[in-house]
Formats: sequence, structure tokens, C-alpha cells
Amino acid sequence: MIANHIHHALAQVQELQHKILEKQRFKGYSGRARAISGTLALLAAFVMDSRFYPKTVAAHATGWGTVFVFSVLLNFGAVLYWFLFNPSSKREVRRLKPVVDVFFPLVVGGLLTLALLREDLPQYLFGTWMCLFGLANLATRHVLPRAIWLIGLYYILFGAALLLILPVSFLNPWPMGIAFFIGEWCGGIVLHFDETEHFSLMEFLGRKKHAEI
Repeated sequence: MIANHIHHALAQVQELQHKILEKQRFKGYSGRARAISGTLALLAAFVMDSRFYPKTVAAHATGWGTVFVFSVLLNFGAVLYWFLFNPSSKREVRRLKPVVDVFFPLVVGGLLTLALLREDLPQYLFGTWMCLFGLANLATRHVLPRAIWLIGLYYILFGAALLLILPVSFLNPWPMGIAFFIGEWCGGIVLHFDETEHFSLMEFLGRKKHAEI
């Protein structure tokens, strides 16, 4: 009898912990949007490596800038859609704080991009972008699935290698295209399975409560 009470109490504690984590968890980011962004980067590498694309720093900077703009619009558009139409957001502006946390590393990345291009140092752009994007992922690790910190670490290590060990030409789009494709697909998979697990667990808890009643 006592064992049953203890088991029931532990189950209630676990359910309470889950509810607290779910309230803290940010559900605005889309796994699909991240996967599409990674695919765009790989397609951009194909285009920029073709013989028809100009082999100039300006042209490649424009190409990657276009990928960045589309990715930002896609991912932040998904956040906006979630905020406006998903009941879980409750349209509370404070729930958008993780977006602000990501915004500042991206702004710093833009500033460093302009500085490196002005100083004619484009060979450091890929590594810089990777490191800052890794920091952007780490900035949201407290409100996203735990595995997201591995994505951030992946970007930082890849960026560090490009900066310190394996310097590559900015006119070679493949390191950026492949790294971003892998990272964004992995990030997208993490977010997708987190969402799937969330719905499965909610369904399980709902059935459990119904059975208890």
C-alpha cells in the first residue's frame, strides 16, 4: 500500500517537472525551416561552383548573403507564424526572448563580415560565420532540446578548424555549403523529434488522466 502511494507521488513529481520544462521550452523554431535552410546552402554551393557563376569575392558574398536573408526570413517567419497562430504562444511577447538571444550573434556576424571584406580578408569569413552561428545555437540551449548544444559545438569546432587549421578560399563554396547543410539538417531533426515526442507524451498523459478518472 505504501509502495503504491510512493509510486503515485513519484509519478506526480515527474509530471510536474515535465510541465515546468514544457513551459520553459520554446516551441517557435521549425525543424523543417532549418532543414530547408541547410538545403538552400548546399544548392547555393552547387550554383557558385558552376562555371557560369562569377569567380569574384563580391559575387560569392552576394550569393551567401542571399542564402542568409532567405534563411532568416524562413526561420523567423516560422517563429512569427507560431506566435500569431499557435495557442501555446498565447501571443505573449516575453516568449520571443530566445529570438532576441539569437539576434545579437547574427548582428555581430554582419559587422565582422563587413570588416573582413573591407580589409580584403574574405578567407576568414566561413570560419567566423560558423563560430558565431554556433554561439547563436548555444544561446538558446536552455529553452530548446538538450541536444541543440551539440549543434552549436559542431559549428564552433568546424569554424575554429577553418580559421586556424584548414584555411580555404572564399571562392570555394563547398566547406560552407556542406557544413551548413549537415548542421541545419541535424538541428532540424532535433527540433522535429522534440515536437513529435512532445505530442506523444501529451497524448500519453491525457490517456493516463482519463484512466485514473
